[in-house]
Formats: sequence, C-alpha cells, structure tokens
Amino acid sequence: MRRVFTGGSVVAPDGTSTIADVLIDDDRIVDVGSGLDADESIDVTGKHMLPGLFDVHIHLGMPHIDFVARARQAPGLIYYQAIASMQQTLDCGITTVRDAGGADLGMKEAVQRGIIAGPRMHIAIRMLSQTGGHGDPTLMSGGHLFPYEWPGFPRSVVDGPEEVRKAVRKLVQAGADVLKVATSGGVLSPNDDPKHAHFQPDELEMMRAETQAAGIFMMAHAQAYDGVKNAIRAGFRSIDHGIYLDDEAIQLMLDMGTWLVPTLLAPQGVVRAAEAGVPIPPSSLAKAHDVIGIHKESVTKAVAAGVKVAMGTDCPVSPHGSNLGELDLMVGCGMTPGQAFFAATQSAADCMGLGDELGSIEPGKIADLVIVDGDPLEFGSLKNNIEHVWQAGHPIHIDQEDHAG
Repeated sequence: MRRVFTGGSVVAPDGTSTIADVLIDDDRIVDVGSGLDADESIDVTGKHMLPGLFDVHIHLGMPHIDFVARARQAPGLIYYQAIASMQQTLDCGITTVRDAGGADLGMKEAVQRGIIAGPRMHIAIRMLSQTGGHGDPTLMSGGHLFPYEWPGFPRSVVDGPEEVRKAVRKLVQAGADVLKVATSGGVLSPNDDPKHAHFQPDELEMMRAETQAAGIFMMAHAQAYDGVKNAIRAGFRSIDHGIYLDDEAIQLMLDMGTWLVPTLLAPQGVVRAAEAGVPIPPSSLAKAHDVIGIHKESVTKAVAAGVKVAMGTDCPVSPHGSNLGELDLMVGCGMTPGQAFFAATQSAADCMGLGDELGSIEPGKIADLVIVDGDPLEFGSLKNNIEHVWQAGHPIHIDQEDHAG
C-alpha cells in the first residue's frame, strides 16, 4: 500500500528540518516532496518526521545487570525478558541496533518473522575474551556465572591464534553479523583492569583474517590506551567505550576512519545500579567511579579532533528505555545537538554498513519513521514526545500514557 505523510517537517541527519510530504510504498520511501498522492494519507501537520534511530552497542538479551539474579534463573527466561527490552528500545524510536552480546539468532529471527516486535539487529552473540579477560565468566572460586557454551552460544574465551580461528568460525556458524572482542579489561568484570590491553597482535591478526573471509566487521570493547590502539591497527570498525584515548589513538582513528562508540551512559549506569541496590562488586563500582571523568575528557578530545561517532548506550548497564540519555551526554562532550543526532542516525547506519538503506528519510531507503510532537533536538523530552514509530513501512503504536513515565 502507498501511504503519504503530509504536512510535517522532515528532519535530516544533521538535525535541520524541511516541510515536506513523505510517500512510502510497502517498506520503502519512494518520494519526498509536495503534492504527493497515495492510497492513504496520514496528516502529521505540526509534527516532525525523524529517520529511525540507532543504538550500535546494546544487549537486548540482558534484561538488567544483576548478574547474580540472572545466574539463579532458568536459562530460557532471558528470551521472554528480551521481549520487554525490545519494546522499550522501540519506544525510544530506535529501530535498528547492533547487539554487542546476549542476543542470539533465534531472537533476531523472531523479529524478522514478525513473531515479536523489536528493532532489526546485527548480532555479535558473544564477545571474544582472553582467559582472565573482560568476558571470562570464571569466578575466583573456580565456578562460573554462566556456562561456557550452549547451543547458539559458542565458547568465546580463547587463547592463541588457532583458538581464535575456531571461535570466530563457530560464531559465524551460529549467525554472528559482527565480531565483538575485548581488547582490554573492563569495569563490570571484577578481576581485570580497564587500563590493561588484552590479546596479542598475532591473535588480533587472526581475527582480522577470519572476519574478512566471512565478510563481517569487528567491534572492540576497548578502554585501555594500548587496547584501543591495537584494535585500530588491526582494522576494527569501531572502538566501543574508548575511555582512555591519547593523541596517538585519536590520530589513528582519523587515519583509519574508525568510529568511536562512547557509551557514556555505561559507567554512570553502574553507579546508579549500585545506588538502587544491585549487588555490584566493590571493585567494579570503584572502577566505574574512577573512569567517569577521564571518559568524558577522552570523548571530548576525540569529538574536537573530528573522529566519527556513532551512538551506542551499553543498555542495560543503564536500564533499557533510557537510551536517549546518551544524546545529552554526547552534547556534554562538545557535540552540537545536530552532531549528536547525526551520530544516532546516518553515522550509526554507516558504522553498521547500512548507510545506503537507513539513517535518513530519502527515496529508496527503508521506511523507518519516528513521528515526534516537539523539538526533536530537545533530547530530554524526545522520548515522551514520540507519538508513533514506523518500521519498514509498518506502524508500531506507542501508548503515550503508559510510555510517559
């Protein structure tokens, strides 16, 4: 069916807007202009039409960061909890995500087949980690928070090039669209240091070779100075977190065209979770407090230098549904509201390799539209101002009263 949205303002990825009609046919935008005819006309006079937003670092298969509680529950429960996480993400106007670990092929296909509502996904499934690294679930007692592997979730703690080769191939076999790698320690893992680099050059080179053969990108959980630079040199598409960035790392990102995915919400989310009573390990909470200031400084320097930025949140480190809070935090690092909006639209689409299909409202692109009543660059009120979300030409109605909190 051909539908035309009339009377609204079309918001470009840079945040500027123009009064225009938008004509869609099935799942595609076919025209943007004036006086357009269709089988159905939808009056959006006085509203803003945004392209569907992106979150390129999210964990839809994780409902929260109380890992002790999760370890005590039946494994299959996460699939039902993911339904709410997906809806909370859609309620933010986010129609496409790069899931950085936790969602598997079944979750992705459930959305593709229309079984459940959710954003379209590129999935990492699990993060590669060296022994003792950010993704190693081994506790000091010798036990594990989660099993090493189960159907659809191959083992991802690896050491040496040959283990890396096998793990990458297993992940691709399981349906991974992107390879996520911990090239440094992290905050939420209690026994490693975010200032330490992980994996050696020969292991990273094996990742590069295997992902190139499979035709997929790599994303780096990278917080340490050397972990960031090692990942950039190894050809990673994005540096996610980027807490410790020096001038050399920033120049390397500019030279290589590497995206920065700041996830500024994440360390603040750890602190707030602890304040809310979530049993965060004391070492993780201390690390979160330690990195908040330097994280902002590093991202501010990268933004000033012109590094490409794509929006990612690391939700549920901050709860699902709080995603749009990342936009104001990016503005706090020196981005204009238009630049932050660009990071959540066209830049994010380009980071995922989807720039020809998504990220803006243009003829030929997929019809992901977010209808907003109010200034779309007032990020604090943006979520509450979203009236409808359209994904691939299909409406997803948001109950304004339920969603307003």
